[in-house]
Amino acid sequence: MIRKKKSDHSDHRSYSGTGNGSADSSVSDRIINFRRKRMRLGQAVMEALRAEITGCLKPGDELVVACPVALKGTSVIAKNKKDKLAERFSAGFIQNCISLRDDYGAGSIVWKIAQEAEASALYAMGEGGFLSALWKMAEASEVGLEADFRKVPIRQETIEVCEIFDLNPYKLQADGAVLIGIRGGEALVQRLRNEGFMAEVIGQTSSGNDRLLYSGGSARYLERPAEDELQQLLKE
Repeated sequence: MIRKKKSDHSDHRSYSGTGNGSADSSVSDRIINFRRKRMRLGQAVMEALRAEITGCLKPGDELVVACPVALKGTSVIAKNKKDKLAERFSAGFIQNCISLRDDYGAGSIVWKIAQEAEASALYAMGEGGFLSALWKMAEASEVGLEADFRKVPIRQETIEVCEIFDLNPYKLQADGAVLIGIRGGEALVQRLRNEGFMAEVIGQTSSGNDRLLYSGGSARYLERPAEDELQQLLKE
């Protein structure tokens, strides 16, 4: 059985990068207007980016994440940092982490179900994690969006491993998860769940330029992807 993630995982470490910012009254002060500051990608770079995406997001699409994020990153960390993890976790827990990608990752069936449901766009997550995938899909499709970190499927093992190494799981290698844009996201989510996959509607696209990420009472703009957390850890 797939264990439910803790409902408050996005609050106890502010993985979204919002820190201890205040709520609604200060959101406008803390958010930079990326509409003015964001530089457009060159044509060649944009074409390469679009080649990574199947389809194109449309304004009004719901954003669905199928399968937990950061599975591969968690697995690789468990393989390479066994000694450190063994100081806190059992051998069984570490082995479970190693097998996460194989046990809970998306197979071709997720892709097939999404295409049958007439998804606008699909993206197989990888290096850079969930945040990289979200930025790439939005940038390639030239849409705005709003997304809620608290709704992103994530395994409890991932949260605990990331806490040990002070990593952001949403920037951690996420092979095995799929980001989907579709009208009628809830219907797709139910179908995926019926097939045994974790899935959630985590946000929606818009025709504007703003790309906002929410976590509780705070918000920030979606930024261009940084280096994958896994790569930084393995350099140490």
